[in-house]
Amino acid sequence: MKTIFTEIIEGRIPCNLVYENDSVIAFLDINPASRGHTLLVPKEPVERIDQLSRDAAAELGAAIPKVCRAVMKATGAIAYNLIQNNGREAGMTVPHVHIHIIPRYPESSHSFSWNHGSLEQTEAVELAKSIKDSIVD
Repeated sequence: MKTIFTEIIEGRIPCNLVYENDSVIAFLDINPASRGHTLLVPKEPVERIDQLSRDAAAELGAAIPKVCRAVMKATGAIAYNLIQNNGREAGMTVPHVHIHIIPRYPESSHSFSWNHGSLEQTEAVELAKSIKDSIVD
């Protein structure tokens, strides 16, 4: 699967690089929601986070706080959002796992809210058991 992120990872498309190691790359988003909006991308080319290998997931997880701290320090932001979509129906536009680190400022107006639903306790018990039973190591 070749995406624009593959092209960036392979050095065929330039980016404003902020971090890179053998497993991940982080660069400024070209269509930022705010100043410092950064994309953190595993080099393993999969579409959804559930498809990542254990090693790639661990490396991505280890890079998140490191890059977030750097974004906060460099931008002076007061907070940030982490956004990670999985699949087109979830709002993903580039089919390669990536995490948006979106700094928030006092004047920030973008929103990531949704309408909250409800869950009956009997359904919650059954659903939690089903999810728990589906977890494999």
